[in-house]
Amino acid sequence: MNDRDFTNDLLATEKYMSDSYSIYLNEASNQSLYEDFLSIFTETKNEQRHLYNLMFERGWYSLDAADQQSLQQSYQQFQGYSNQFPYGNNGGIQ
Repeated sequence: MNDRDFTNDLLATEKYMSDSYSIYLNEASNQSLYEDFLSIFTETKNEQRHLYNLMFERGWYSLDAADQQSLQQSYQQFQGYSNQFPYGNNGGIQ
């Protein structure tokens, strides 16, 4: 396993862990445990970001730039979806 594969595996693990912690945080009933897991969740997200930045800097994680037409189409598509949300502009249920 080379450095890129090892780092990619770490990033995937951090993503999985943060997803799992997020589920727990949504369901936690004990305030003390919630706060402990929130702290762990934050550390996990920070490490995930660090690994992403490391991979991006080394060229192991790349992003393709979207063209303006594609961006405009996506914006229009999701703007139409926003009319279907059950929440108004002020966050209340309509």
